[in-house]
Amino acid sequence: MLENREGQRVPNVTFPTRVGNDWVNVTTDELFAGKTVILFALPGAYTPTCSSTHLPRYNELAPVFKREGVDSIICLSVNDPFVMSAWAGDQSAANIYMLPDGNGEFSDGMGMLVEKRDLGFGKRSWRYSMLVKDGVIEKMFIEPDVPGDPFEVSDADTMLNYINAEAKLPKRVTLLTKPGCPHCARAKKHLTENDMPYEEIQLGKNGVTYSSLVAISGRGTVPQIFIDGEHVGGADELEHWLAKSA
Repeated sequence: MLENREGQRVPNVTFPTRVGNDWVNVTTDELFAGKTVILFALPGAYTPTCSSTHLPRYNELAPVFKREGVDSIICLSVNDPFVMSAWAGDQSAANIYMLPDGNGEFSDGMGMLVEKRDLGFGKRSWRYSMLVKDGVIEKMFIEPDVPGDPFEVSDADTMLNYINAEAKLPKRVTLLTKPGCPHCARAKKHLTENDMPYEEIQLGKNGVTYSSLVAISGRGTVPQIFIDGEHVGGADELEHWLAKSA
């Protein structure tokens, strides 16, 4: 039976973690005392929903949560520190503290440790998220206790809507570029100056070619910039877009 522990303190646990080449013990007091923290827990690193949606969206919205007074965002899974560290690197999840609950002690103390023997996982955490203030759980979003791996309420947007339904969401920006392009550098500079994080896709990497550029943008020059699905154009068009949006 999954337990909602709103109003209770988080379990008192010491986590063996890795910092560089060293083992470092981290306590729940260090993670939660005197802080406002979001923790989201998931069944396993590298699993599909966790990698495609759950972790990336929290990482994407981290600057928004910070503006709303959240000190840190923790991703917890019953995995070892090496796996969690490698997954964080693969996901470029620089805004998320990856917490390995290798022995499942925290998940067990939360009443969220479940059997997944049918998948060969052994014991893992149920998927949930919670807002913790100074070690006390203010709000929990627990996925429904149904077969499979439901993902309905523990997402980043649901948490942000609870904290502030009027919070301004960041725009999603993607640039198609190529190495050594001065106009690409100019566009990236403008985006950085306007506090607009972006994803860069370089021609010549990961199978992205000139044909890809033309097929996607209808143009044969770089950069080509897309903002929230809108094709803005090149560096000059971006300058006009930014001036108009100011």
